[in-house]
Amino acid sequence: MILSGKAGVAGVMGWPVGHSRSPRLHGYWLRQYGIDGAYIPLPVAPDRIEQAIRALPALGFRGCNVTVPHKEAAFRCVDRLDEAARRMKAVNTIIVQPDGTLEGRNTDGFGFMANLSDGAPSWRADAGPAVVLGAGGAARAVVLGLLDAGVSTVRLINRTAAKAEDLAADLATGPATGPGGAIDVIPWDQRGPALADAALLVNTTTLGMQGQPALDLDLTRLPPRSVVTDIVYTPLLTPLLLAAQARGNPVVDGLGMLLHQARPGFAAWFGQMPAVTPDLRRFVLEGL
Repeated sequence: MILSGKAGVAGVMGWPVGHSRSPRLHGYWLRQYGIDGAYIPLPVAPDRIEQAIRALPALGFRGCNVTVPHKEAAFRCVDRLDEAARRMKAVNTIIVQPDGTLEGRNTDGFGFMANLSDGAPSWRADAGPAVVLGAGGAARAVVLGLLDAGVSTVRLINRTAAKAEDLAADLATGPATGPGGAIDVIPWDQRGPALADAALLVNTTTLGMQGQPALDLDLTRLPPRSVVTDIVYTPLLTPLLLAAQARGNPVVDGLGMLLHQARPGFAAWFGQMPAVTPDLRRFVLEGL
């Protein structure tokens, strides 16, 4: 579409940023809703990230997304934080307020929970424990989302136990979550037995991603009705999801998390809460 001089502008900051699917995703929504706006890639080197973020109001941007390796730096550069960003200690969405100040948000947990709700509408937070593999930033978003939803116990399992212990301790000493419960750190070599009576299994690691080693996990102890989801979406059906699907477990791929986490930012910048539809999924998949 042709832009006017009044077009709203947003973008995504990363280093590198050429791999980002966000311009394709937001571009689809801008065309779909006939919005006079643009969403552009913004390659910003790590030593220029604060300067770039602080320049957003002067350049007339309505805000931007922030991707690797800038999420933690953005946390330190904005004027205020929403509760999710404060608890995550990372920002993936920046909103330029009318007075020129910058608000940092984190929508990763929202994206995960919305994708889970879409892909497995029968899942309930009170159905039983959740097993989360990994202890990075994505795991933090997932664990917080699950606790806020009311999951009684999250079994956190990581190849490096100390990292999982640190994450659990950090969340335990942070602000109160919601009606959710405890985080139990389980040794990596007990990941198979830890699946017993679990209602949800989430892989937040890169194991099983295209070009990465496979995830070695015996699903024998996993109940047949347990939901299995992977935040990886290349491939769309990872070996974990294929194995779970073969034994009858409901599965949820990771593409929806990418799509849903983008919605709140688009709404803030362009005034329209966009929808995640089958057509959108197909369009984004064509660009992978």
